[in-house]
Amino acid sequence: MLSTFECTPFRAPRTPAQVTRRISGDTGMGAILAEFMTSLETHASECGPAERSRLGRVAVDLLGAVLAERGDTRDTHDAPPAETRGRIPMERIDSFIDHNLGDPGLTPQLIADRHHISVRLLHRMFQDRQDTVAASIRRRRLERCHTDLVRPELLGRPIGAIATRWGFGNPAVFSRAFREAYGISPSERRAQR
Repeated sequence: MLSTFECTPFRAPRTPAQVTRRISGDTGMGAILAEFMTSLETHASECGPAERSRLGRVAVDLLGAVLAERGDTRDTHDAPPAETRGRIPMERIDSFIDHNLGDPGLTPQLIADRHHISVRLLHRMFQDRQDTVAASIRRRRLERCHTDLVRPELLGRPIGAIATRWGFGNPAVFSRAFREAYGISPSERRAQR
């Protein structure tokens, strides 16, 4: 199932009253934030540095959504700097892609639709990178497969199941793409362990 965190960037509250007002963690957005932070505290140690970095950005976005809901961040004269505005959508798009890699229906069109932008704009946003949108999705899927093939707890899982978990529907396409990317077959990678 696809999901995304679509939140507005926020700046720190200006007045002590905004900082000291209690945010209820029992209902609504406050409850979502509280649950996420509790889960983060419990499971963050199981994640790698890049994943923790993304989770940190999600936490900031969730806090921004909670504050925006309360009206704490609606200062029309205090917009984020242009550099930040350009970076924030790419971070959201990257998080969305990483979160949904296992879905074989993850396409540039779907990503654009979920972020309320055109496919053309999405492709333009990727111009400064080495990969196109589709190539980035494929590369990330291959990286996850590459890692999972040698994880001790996954050694009993069939290679095809690992490929399917990361959005590859066709085993032959996966094997060919893996060999192209790493110069070895998926079974050779597993044997490297």
